[in-house]
Amino acid sequence: MTTTAVTGATGQLGSAVIRSLLDHGVAAGDIVAVVRDEAKAADLAARGVVVRVADYADPAALRAALDGVDKLLLVSGSEPGKRIPQHTNVIEAAEAADVSLIAYTSVLNAPTSGISLAPEHVATEKRLASSSVPSVLLRNGWYWENYAASIGQAQHTGAIIGSGGSGVIAGASRSDYAAAAAAVLIADDQAGAVYELGGERLTYEGLAGAISEIIGAPVEYKDLSTDEHIGALEGAGLPAPVAQMLASADAGIARGDLDTESGDLARLLEREPVSAVDALRATLS
Repeated sequence: MTTTAVTGATGQLGSAVIRSLLDHGVAAGDIVAVVRDEAKAADLAARGVVVRVADYADPAALRAALDGVDKLLLVSGSEPGKRIPQHTNVIEAAEAADVSLIAYTSVLNAPTSGISLAPEHVATEKRLASSSVPSVLLRNGWYWENYAASIGQAQHTGAIIGSGGSGVIAGASRSDYAAAAAAVLIADDQAGAVYELGGERLTYEGLAGAISEIIGAPVEYKDLSTDEHIGALEGAGLPAPVAQMLASADAGIARGDLDTESGDLARLLEREPVSAVDALRATLS
């Protein structure tokens, strides 16, 4: 019997991974949901999932949460700037608990990526490489759901904005990334594997076309400079660090940092990933 733990289990990705594990027939009692707020995991507990409370900043709680765990999905933390010590705490707890495999949600093309989120992922990958626990890297590309707000923008202005030039995004839905993670956790012999995960490949003009299909009206893409993009995002109410992170991602898109033709995601899913149109349409329901 294999016990599988998922950190960040009440977050959008972590909860989707648990649903996918259950859909694949993994017994609820063999799944450990590691959460910060037990109340938010009431639905998981009701399905029989084992809920354990631990914050990424609490090494003792993490060690207790991972007791008896065989495989662990370390969902990257949600606080850029704090991820390296947080992830290190989880890895050290897994080592102390004699976990047999850590799967980590990194970022696409991590070692060569220039986007602002990449360095913490690279540091985590390096720490995993030196760990006594074998690991597998799930380098996720951009989520199509990241562009949900662009639908409303397009409806009001007839355009979407960005600073990605003619670069290509190999995006996928959150549910597809979650299903891929579940497939890796269920499979054997994953130690040392590295997956570059991305689906449909679109430029921003192609994304504008996808949104046009959804709203039934023409949509154009307006390409801005990085500074113009940051200004527009801040003008729309986004905090400066978030605006800078999104503009950094678009600069990465222009360079090809968030593109892949690996086919890894389709192979793990055993089907083609969900299209941008279908992923974005689902955000409206």
